[in-house]
Amino acid sequence: MTPLYLVDASLYVFRAWHSMPDEFRDTEGWPTNAVHGFARFLAELIERERPRHIAIAFDEALDSCFRHRLYPAYKANRAPAPDELRRQFAHCKALCRVLGLPVLADHEYEADDLIGSAVRAGRARGHRAVIVSADKDLSQLLQGEDAQWDFAKGVRWTAAGVKARHGVDAHQLADYLALCGDAVDNIPGVPGIGCKTAASLLHHFGSLDALLERSDEIRFLRFRGAAQAGARVRQHAADALLYRQLTTIACDAPLGPAEGGFARSDGDGDALRALCDTLRFGPLTRRRLHAAAGLEYAPPVDV
Repeated sequence: MTPLYLVDASLYVFRAWHSMPDEFRDTEGWPTNAVHGFARFLAELIERERPRHIAIAFDEALDSCFRHRLYPAYKANRAPAPDELRRQFAHCKALCRVLGLPVLADHEYEADDLIGSAVRAGRARGHRAVIVSADKDLSQLLQGEDAQWDFAKGVRWTAAGVKARHGVDAHQLADYLALCGDAVDNIPGVPGIGCKTAASLLHHFGSLDALLERSDEIRFLRFRGAAQAGARVRQHAADALLYRQLTTIACDAPLGPAEGGFARSDGDGDALRALCDTLRFGPLTRRRLHAAAGLEYAPPVDV
């Protein structure tokens, strides 16, 4: 099966924002450290993997996602991105486009949903997914030969490796997070149900639906606090079902131009040179980006 690389762009833009020195500026004096780091990441990814099919997913639904309508407190613990970073996200999207890389972005759906929808669309076209991200939520998408790749650590795993990482199978991950919560996304979970208890419950019952249907049986399980856990699950059953709506990745998001496929297109040499000028990229970065786009690099001639 031909691999389809699906990149969780926001993760790598944020990493660059926090790790790259704040010494890079564009022609208007705005910071570009996140764009520099993201450009290096893209160049290395393309140099190493030579992907024929790829898509780069961006988060444009930071405060307009459908999950906010279901649960207004969703991700309310996160500070809004400063203008300096929002501007760099726009540059990162522009960079992907001039390199000929399909971009996924939507105001209703998060990057995870766009990746999930691309995984489903890719399977229909005979692709196996390679999800480039360290985000645990995305592991719920893994099936068969699909893989997730923590690029920074150089670690890959398939659906078979999810249990060793999280204590539950890939298809149980959304249920697991609904029970024990996810502090990163401000999802509280069922009070008093921690990670180990959630994993134990799902190991026994198989799914959240079966757990709720047979919650009277929880008190008979052999772990400390089983009776209290059963009472909490029954008391917060409606909350758990709501939280699962939040933790489940949607696989029916619109993919825009990528609906037609995920093949790389030719890079746009003129647009790439203009963007490199705007971002004041050095010759090494320019050369790598031109190579990534399949373009010849001609250093600018000093007049």
